[in-house]
Amino acid sequence: MKNIGILTSGGDSPGMNAAIRAAVRTSVYHDLDVFGIRRGYQGMIEGDIFRMQTTDVSNIIQRGGTILKTARSKEFMTDAGMQKAYEQLQKHNIEALVLIGGDGTFRGAAHFFEKYTIPAVGIPGTIDKDLVGTDFTIGFDTAVNTAVEAIDKIRDTAEAHDRLFVVEVMGRDAGYIALYSGIACGAEDILIPEQHTDINAVLDRIDFDERRKKTVHIIVVSEHDDFGGAKEVKDSITARFPLLDVRACLLGHIQRGGSPSQADRVLASRLGFAAVNALVTGITQVMAGVINDKVVFTPFVEIVKDGSYVNKDMLEMIRVLSS
Repeated sequence: MKNIGILTSGGDSPGMNAAIRAAVRTSVYHDLDVFGIRRGYQGMIEGDIFRMQTTDVSNIIQRGGTILKTARSKEFMTDAGMQKAYEQLQKHNIEALVLIGGDGTFRGAAHFFEKYTIPAVGIPGTIDKDLVGTDFTIGFDTAVNTAVEAIDKIRDTAEAHDRLFVVEVMGRDAGYIALYSGIACGAEDILIPEQHTDINAVLDRIDFDERRKKTVHIIVVSEHDDFGGAKEVKDSITARFPLLDVRACLLGHIQRGGSPSQADRVLASRLGFAAVNALVTGITQVMAGVINDKVVFTPFVEIVKDGSYVNKDMLEMIRVLSS
């Protein structure tokens, strides 16, 4: 193996640049030529590929986003798209790949490598923390800290005006950002897609708090909760408590950006280093992750989104600590 390609795919997450940096520098250490593939699988299809040096990754460890850009490619999921991607890899003599992304990235990889035998190792880059095979994903810690900082500021104005705020955080089908940020901020309620939301129970808790003169109430809701987002929750509260001052706040994409936290920089560096070393030693078609502070490798076909690991004890803890 002489040449290695690196790409970022799917949604961006803070720490992707740190992973790119580690993968590039580890490759150079092993005397490999490194090629960056811009815009993920779509860039692979279009041949948006360039040679990288260690200087290309200088001063990027602290930057959010990804210097390789990212995209989601429907074309790559077709036979014709995969054929084009393979031809571009052959054209550039790329013999192995490091893939940084989430579940969609690894699903695409599993399909691609069923047809074409190119060694590849994945790195979990997603703010959702929803993949089997690793305790944490790159970007999750930063996204949670961003949400915590925002919710703390919202609580300040909630206290000043005796308002109830419903704060919506990202997470698509996973409630980890809502769960961790809500606990860290002392939220009175946390609504996540992994657990059915009984809106009447939520309203009853608000009624109880109102009767005991608790004037500040923060509800953190994951964007794809089964009841709905912040607006739907706010409308239900207003319908039952028309005199209550209720506001909805969507944190949105601020959670994706920003300088990665120390935890995300270290995790990304460990996994970028491990991914290249795995390829060098013949380990392939796997995602590198960290479980119990040890690097582990999980086959692409086993990398799925799974919400079953949400700790139900944490949900019970919320009820106790918010009372």
